[in-house]
This record gives sequence, C-alpha cells and structure tokens, in this order.
Amino acid sequence: MDNFANTNFLVKTKKGKPPADESSGGVYKSRNLKKHQLQNTWTLWFLEYDASKSWEDLLSEVDSFSTVEDFWRTYYRIKPPSKPKSGCDYMLFKKGIRPMWEDPSNIKGGRWLNVVDNTSKADLDIIWLDVMLCLIGEACDHCDQICGASIRIRRKVKKVSIWTNNGKDEEAILEIGHKLCELVRLGSSYTLQYQGHMEVFMGSELMYKLKVENGVVTTS
Repeated sequence: MDNFANTNFLVKTKKGKPPADESSGGVYKSRNLKKHQLQNTWTLWFLEYDASKSWEDLLSEVDSFSTVEDFWRTYYRIKPPSKPKSGCDYMLFKKGIRPMWEDPSNIKGGRWLNVVDNTSKADLDIIWLDVMLCLIGEACDHCDQICGASIRIRRKVKKVSIWTNNGKDEEAILEIGHKLCELVRLGSSYTLQYQGHMEVFMGSELMYKLKVENGVVTTS
C-alpha cells in the first residue's frame, strides 16, 4: 500500500498541483517527474439538466485519472461547484461504474446524503474537494465498497452524496459515514442520512442517520 497516495498526503502536500501557468491555461512541458499512483482509476462526470433529454444522454465524461498529479491537473482545469449554473451535477466514480443507481455496481447499494443549503460558495467548493480526496485517497476502512460521489447544484439547495455498493453491510455503511464526519468540513452542526437506492425508489424510510452537533456525532 505504500505505493498509493493517502488522504493526508493529498491534503497536506497537494502533490501534483500544476504550476500557475498550467492551471491558468498555459503550456506546461513534462519534466519526467515521478507520478504517485492512486489505488483506483477514477472518472469525473458532468451533467447539465435538460428536460428534453434522458439521464444517460445528459451524462458527459470529463476525464479519467489514476495518479495524484493527474487528479490535480483535472481539478484545476474545471470550474468548481460554485461556478456552474443551477441544474448541473458533478460526479466522481471509479472507472467502469456509471453514476446512476441502475448500474450493476450501484443497484444493491445506497448513498450517504448531506443537504448543503446554508453555506458560502467557497465552503461548497471545500466540501466537494474534501469528499473527492476521501475517495481517491481511500480514507475509509471499507473503501472497496465505495462506488463514487456526486454533488447536485440547484438554486435553493445543494446535495452531496457518497455512494456505496452494499446497502446491507451495516458495519461498512456506518464506518464510512463516521469517516466522512471526521474528514469532510461540513460545519459544526449537520445531518448525514443513508438510504438504499431501491428504498429511495420504493419510498421507504431512511436506514441510518448521523447527527452532528458541535462536532459530536450521534447515530439513529
């Protein structure tokens, strides 16, 4: 595992962050620098809502990356979540998994969801970056069960969700939820709720809820 980047390494060093001339659109010539391999290859998707198109037709694959350097290169070349107009989504999923609940890797799983409705644009960008770093840095003990994450940008409310592949594994679900509370800067008081994809479809109740008050996490 020493060959793979961890979350602390990604956050503290931002290894692979492109020089100023590249992130602003300039040309950066490779210096044959050693790249730091991620444990998985990830694909970033973008969606802009259009009522005349199907969900699959709306999905647009932005880029795939498998190293720390290529992640930062992609990150600095796209608009952060605070910039696109309302009706847009970003989604980051392991390569080969489409960001839709019908995908075979997702259909038996579910998602942790946080509604971000009273935060600044800068905080929204920080939250999404923290989520992505948790994913690509394999921060959770049960990271093998994580499929991806998404951020939904709407005028009145923004939603951040982390998708897992097994909605029956309580230990893994709760471990991932608690790790998100630990690492993602969601604020001092908020709620994370988990529901299986099929349960959402059937209109069933929530399966798990984590409530955070002044940094103290309670489970219900």
